Amino acid sequence: MRKIEPSELIINKDGSIFHLHLKPEDIADTILLVGDPGRVDIVASFFDSVEHESRNREFVSKTGYYNNKKFTALSTGIGTDNIDIVINELDALANIDLETRTVKEQHRELSFIRIGTSGAIQGDVEVDSPLISKMAVGFDGLLNFYAGRDEICNNDYEEAFIDHTGWYKKLTSPYFVESDESLINKMSSIGRLGVTISAPGFYGPQGRVLRLPLQDSDLNSKIESFEYNGDKITNFEMECSAIYGLSKLLGHKAATVCAIIANRVNKTYSKDYHPIVKKLIKDVLDSLSA
Repeated sequence: MRKIEPSELIINKDGSIFHLHLKPEDIADTILLVGDPGRVDIVASFFDSVEHESRNREFVSKTGYYNNKKFTALSTGIGTDNIDIVINELDALANIDLETRTVKEQHRELSFIRIGTSGAIQGDVEVDSPLISKMAVGFDGLLNFYAGRDEICNNDYEEAFIDHTGWYKKLTSPYFVESDESLINKMSSIGRLGVTISAPGFYGPQGRVLRLPLQDSDLNSKIESFEYNGDKITNFEMECSAIYGLSKLLGHKAATVCAIIANRVNKTYSKDYHPIVKKLIKDVLDSLSA
């Protein structure tokens, strides 16, 4: 069996994995991913008990129980580059023997649910409403570095999108990955379904202009008008695509639920989105522990 070298899988002196500072016994099978480290405390405030917590850089985690079900709340920071670290290291905790540095014979399946905030790009998606991402669109290019990318993506959807937008060839190739259907079904009562773009930045990649002009000033309007098999792209955020793509490649489940805090078409922004996010966290915990 292939042994993974120390330069590829870095283990801290205490036996924890490099960035997350977690050991295999520290994580639950159901992991709630949030961007903001401060939001971990909000998730954990609903737990009946907390049995483990850790902190390193932007990666903060708490593992505990809610309605007799074990959950881990973990912050990822912003962006799909951080998601590459988080999903790979969580999978390593579940499926690699850290002592022998070999892949375990029995696969442990994890469920990743991202709870975040997002901006709508369709006029009928209301601010302060929840949206469940049935599909993610990666503008980040991360998944293109991994073998098997085409096998897990909806390539027909991708080609139609590239044709519709006249996609600039020097941009990274977008990819379309579906969420896990069983997780979506469990949370279906929380909010409407949508198709979510994960952008590699907050400003230019999402069509915002401060002092720098855009390569394609019409891209957002092209995205808004795009439709495929009855689906329209509904919102922007910055992590969903990598969570879906890496989860599928590694044999895990993934879903994303976001509070819509801005509408880019209507130029509106939430007056106070914090209560909405807190309710969303409770709704997700209730749905997954029922």
